Amino acid sequence: MKQTKQMSETHLLAILLAGGGGFLDAYTYICRGHVFANAQTGNIVLLGLHLTNQDWKKAFYYFVPILAFVLGILICETIQTFFKWKKAIHWRQLVVLLELICLIFAGFMPLGKADTLVNVMVSFVCALQVEAFRKMNGNSYATTMCTGNLRSATENLYRYLETKNKHCLKNSLQYYNVIVFFIAGAAVGSCLTLRMGAHAVWVSCIGLLAVFLAMFHSRQEKEA
Repeated sequence: MKQTKQMSETHLLAILLAGGGGFLDAYTYICRGHVFANAQTGNIVLLGLHLTNQDWKKAFYYFVPILAFVLGILICETIQTFFKWKKAIHWRQLVVLLELICLIFAGFMPLGKADTLVNVMVSFVCALQVEAFRKMNGNSYATTMCTGNLRSATENLYRYLETKNKHCLKNSLQYYNVIVFFIAGAAVGSCLTLRMGAHAVWVSCIGLLAVFLAMFHSRQEKEA
């Protein structure tokens, strides 16, 4: 079988997914109870604070999306295990399809009492995405958080300044580009959420649909 770079590891898909990641973070924070559903560090900190204050209700509120994130990782690994070698469709496409179903359903949920359920679904979606899409042109990265990308971008920039290796510069610029698209996604998500409310989450599905369709071009690629 001819071995080529997988579509799922291209820079194009990386920026599409990063834009969606920023969008969802803005969405859950603005209209779903100030919860960061993508990266769980903030929720873990808030969980610890409320446990210290013995505010069990608030602690549980932040524990639920953390648990959903863990579940998302487990489900993603299960999908990979059972569908990795299927030729009709890439296993990552199944992950994206599951993301789309969850986000479409989330858009129908009213603001207020349903926020906890929506945050659970978005945390689940982000876990699926961060676990399934971990490589960009052979380099590790994340689509739903920026700390690791910022470290890698700056590390590669330093290596370029020290060695003048253009490959390091290319890596650095790609990492910074992913961060820029994450910020752009958050900005667009903020604007649209303020205008559209709960339904704004559907806009993020456009990028995911593009990712799903793009991966049909990689059927003959070597499996990751």
